[in-house]
Amino acid sequence: IYKRDFLKLNTTSQYAIKIVAYIAQHDQTPKPNAKMISQDLDIPYKYLTRIMAQLVDAKIIYSIRGREGGYGVLKALDEIAIKDILDAVHESLHQQKCLLGNKACNERQKCILHDKWTKPKEGIARMFESTTLNDIL
Repeated sequence: IYKRDFLKLNTTSQYAIKIVAYIAQHDQTPKPNAKMISQDLDIPYKYLTRIMAQLVDAKIIYSIRGREGGYGVLKALDEIAIKDILDAVHESLHQQKCLLGNKACNERQKCILHDKWTKPKEGIARMFESTTLNDIL
């Protein structure tokens, strides 16, 4: 049985990357606000604001309150790794999800693919660590 979603980031992580990329691409005056981002990216407003609060706390984006307020990217695009965004929303790159769908798959209870999956999983983690926002925009 082939599981298509075993490498898929969770919805929050997908949205977080899209939000930061959107803000970076629209970093002008006036700054994009949460309502605009929610509409343009088709992300429910309350969900979006929770994610954005996490990104602000992680010092990836900043917010300006008030009538002329909005959001901007806090660092240079080549200083923001995809891993930083994933860390901000608590996406673990070291998930213990089994490729074969077993409930337990770890060093003590290995599935038949466990050891073969270690190197590709480490490669994916390195890719997220070395890929910056600048690389994907």
